[in-house]
This record gives sequence, C-alpha cells and structure tokens, in this order.
Amino acid sequence: MRIAQVSPLYESVPPKLYGGTERVVYWLVEELVRQGHDVTLFASGDSVTSAQRLVAPCHAALRFDPKVKEPLAHHYVMLDQVFEEAASFDVIHFHIGYLHFPLSRRYGAAQITTLHGRLDIGDLVPLYKRFSEMGLVSISDYQRRYLPWANWLGTVHHGLPLDLYSCAKTSGDYLAFLGRISPEKGLDRAIEIATRAGMKLKIAAKIDAVDRQYFEEVIQPLLDNPLVECIGEINDGRKQEFLSNAYALLFSIDWPEPFGLVLIEALACGTPVIAFGRGSVPEIIEDGVTGFIIDNVEEAVAALPKVQHLDRNRCRQTFEQRFSASRMTEDYLKIYRRAIEDQRARDADIRGSISNFVAHTSDWPVNEETAFSPQPAVGKRFGWVARKRTI
Repeated sequence: MRIAQVSPLYESVPPKLYGGTERVVYWLVEELVRQGHDVTLFASGDSVTSAQRLVAPCHAALRFDPKVKEPLAHHYVMLDQVFEEAASFDVIHFHIGYLHFPLSRRYGAAQITTLHGRLDIGDLVPLYKRFSEMGLVSISDYQRRYLPWANWLGTVHHGLPLDLYSCAKTSGDYLAFLGRISPEKGLDRAIEIATRAGMKLKIAAKIDAVDRQYFEEVIQPLLDNPLVECIGEINDGRKQEFLSNAYALLFSIDWPEPFGLVLIEALACGTPVIAFGRGSVPEIIEDGVTGFIIDNVEEAVAALPKVQHLDRNRCRQTFEQRFSASRMTEDYLKIYRRAIEDQRARDADIRGSISNFVAHTSDWPVNEETAFSPQPAVGKRFGWVARKRTI
C-alpha cells in the first residue's frame, strides 16, 4: 500500500524532547515500513525515519527555530506538496487537525484524519459541520462525545513498540510527573498530593511560551519544597529510568484528556498510575489493577499506600495486550482499506455521472462541441471531465 503520513511541523519525527503526536506518527511509520508498505512522510527536515521518502517543507522543527514567526505558512507549503502528489498515494493520513479540509474536499484521494487534540471547544462545531464528510479517527471513545454526529471511521488507541521500554521488577520511592507544565495538566495538584503524603516528587516537563506566566506565578513558588525536584524536559532515552524507578505516576489532569500517551509509557515500564478520572482515563487505566482512578487530592493521597499491592508485571502485560505499535498499525490498516474502498465507490459514481452527461450531448447545436479538459480542482480527482465549449 502507498501511504502518505502528514505530521505537524512543530516537532521533528520523532521529537527530540516533548511531542506526543509526532512520536505516534514515528511509531506508526516505522511499523508500516516493517510490514512492507511504501510510506512517504511529510514532516520537518530534521526528522529521522525509515519511510521510503521524507518530504520536508522546512529544515527543522519549528519549535526550535527562533527565526520562525509564522508556523502556519510552513504548514500550507506542506499541504501544497501533499496534494501535488495526491494521485500517487493509495491513502493519505493527516495528523494536523483540520488545516487540510478545504483542499481535501477538492481532491478525490482516499484520506483519513486522526484528531489528536481536545474537541470540547465550541468554535469547532460549525467547522466540523461544514466539513461533515471528512473521515475522522478518534484516539479515545471519550474524545468523540463533543462531536458525536461527525463522520467517525473508528477509534484507534495509541501504541508503542514493545521493545521501547522494559518492566522494572521493583519500584522506587518517588512519584513521577511527566508532560507539560500548564493549568490543564494539574502539576500544582501533583505537588499537593506528594507533599501531603510526604513523598518525593520528580517533575520532567516542558514549558511552552504560552504557559510561562502560569509557571512563574503558580508553579515556581511550589518548587522550593525539598520534596519536589524539577529535572526539566526529557527525551525517550531518559524516560525508561525516570518512569520505571518511580513508585507511581501522578496524572493529575484538570481537562478532558483525549488520550494521555504518558499513561501507556508508564504501563510499559510496569509503573502504576494514579489518575484523575477525566477524559480518556477510564479507557486506559483499569482501576485497582493498573492504577487507581480518583476524583480529588484526598482520594489520591489515600490511594498511595495501596499502590504497593499492585502487580507491576500486570501493568506491563496490559500494555503488551492493548497498547502495542503493531496493534495500533493493524487498526489503522483496517481503516485505510475502508477509506480506499469508499473512495473507489465515489469515483465510480462520478464516472457514471460523466458518462450519462456525455451520452446526452448528441443533440447540442452544430456550432458547439463537447470538449474534455483537465480541471485543476477536479481533474486530479476524477481524471477528465466533460465541459461545454463554444467554437
């Protein structure tokens, strides 16, 4: 199968440090190539991939380039590159939200869009209603509830390579927080949980420019506590030690989490999770088995002593059974095949309509003829289309 993967350009594939979507794209591409598919990756030029081709509209990840002032400009260059080659792919898989929708409507390539972000924003409703035909994939069933009427093709939970992390036999004595420092990630609550329990908390997180003020005003004063250690942003190579040596991962979110990649990273290391039960959490964490789902700080503190009774091997087994990269890839391949079949059916309907149109042109006046010409907006979609032209 000839597959195009279209990644955001803010991070490389895979990311050097933080970056969930680009990390998932990387694992998906690697598994598709391993299974023998022909993959073209559209991503930043510093990406490292086994794909047969890397098409890069920018030299490096936009987040790390201080010269970049208009990141969307680079994304639109990429979109033009994608649709310039659309006819050469069996399916195009977008991971860039809704940026491509207007162009997708005008080109008849089989395509799907995985939505990686939150959908509980009212401004999104008229957009997704306007483009209601777009085939969408959710990363959790919960994510769909804000747009239940959209054209959902399936839910595909994220997956990781089985050999990326290994299960630690014993736990450490500290709690771990991994992700972004932002209001919705609830680091302040994680610090409160740790200090109330009298346990060490290690924080591995990035700070986006938009969250800098929040960090300085809310979080930074809390870091003076001797129980709290902030080690900064870490890469995949450091996650094994950070997660596997932790007593538990604190997932203290305060927003409708679409998935939570760190949840399955922790499970892959055999580390139980204490998570606030919002968003996708109940789909990922099995309460009392791979962690505890709680509603407030008090419940989190009360759950901490119970963590020692959880089986770390069971956490790892759950990861292997439900969240492998091979399982994720097989789920996507099923959706690709469906999208390809649906596109072929639509193309057949269009060809039938064109044939009927041509068949009824025999009674046109002699000073007019039926001409066929390639149209830039639809020619790549349907081939040659009939057009009435005056001589």
